[in-house]
Amino acid sequence: MANEIKLISGSSHPELSALVASRLGINIANTMSLNYSNQETSVSIGESVRDEDVFILQSTAPGDVNDGLMELLIMIHACRTASARRITAVIPNYPYARQDKKDKSRAPISARLIANMLQVSGCNHIITMDLHASQIQGFFNVPVDNLYAEPSVLRWISENLDVENCVIVSPDAGGAKRATSLADRLNTGFALIHKERPRPNVVGRMVLVGDVQDKVAILVDDMADTCGTLAKAAETLNAHGARQVFAIVTHGILSGTAIDTINNSHLSGLVPFLLAIKLSGALSSRSSMCLARLLRLFDEPTMANRCHTFSPMFPSKRLDGCYFVWLNFCCLSWLATIRYSTNQCLG
Repeated sequence: MANEIKLISGSSHPELSALVASRLGINIANTMSLNYSNQETSVSIGESVRDEDVFILQSTAPGDVNDGLMELLIMIHACRTASARRITAVIPNYPYARQDKKDKSRAPISARLIANMLQVSGCNHIITMDLHASQIQGFFNVPVDNLYAEPSVLRWISENLDVENCVIVSPDAGGAKRATSLADRLNTGFALIHKERPRPNVVGRMVLVGDVQDKVAILVDDMADTCGTLAKAAETLNAHGARQVFAIVTHGILSGTAIDTINNSHLSGLVPFLLAIKLSGALSSRSSMCLARLLRLFDEPTMANRCHTFSPMFPSKRLDGCYFVWLNFCCLSWLATIRYSTNQCLG
């Protein structure tokens, strides 16, 4: 039957797609993606998408950013040439988001390039989460929904920490607006860390502005990649008398030796809102210790995978080859609302 929703899963996070499908009560569309011997990507849509609303869920994971992006573009183009009525790309972690401005001579604005590529491929709508810079929405000529983790972050802090003794800390000037918004809504103090980067992914000197003495310091950021910034910031906060240091991030990228960096830092816990990494290459021989400081963000009751509840740490069972992915209920509810609205229009 035409004019229905089709959910297509990219190869980056099939478990997340399964959660969304379960929440909506639909099946994931039959697709096949493979790489030729020269690493070209080939995509085959195994069922009709003619005159239907298509949602393609594809994010980015460490080491596979370019492959995942190319697969997404080809999937969008395949659906467009197959006469899909409307194509929405659900991209929780927008690729190249950190290259959103020309910060030096001859530097590319790669985030704009990605926006152009998505639109040229045939995308009608973008859903993403906590963009590194909200201005990226302006790179598009199609609607962009930038969902925020803040409501769940507020709830996690309120239910698991003593708010009166907390201070919200931004690890850099760029995240000050995010941190002040949380601090205002929690009615707590605010602090800022000024950092200097001698080169990409390397953090130099850090200067704290604000008082964290005998407080629980909560670092908030949009992503944790190598975790060098968070580790250095935790060290700075600890040196200034913070009683505990937590870090809450939207995107837990955790590339390279990030997990070891977390475990060897002054962080009491890292709380990722959306964690999407393949752990088989990330775990060392002491796998039971690797995630000892990785906390789960509080899961909403309406979350698709209701079995997840807050736990102070992951169990020490074997984690090799697994993806840990979970998405705030607002994204799932948003998709459910779209489906309801579509059905109402069809009457």
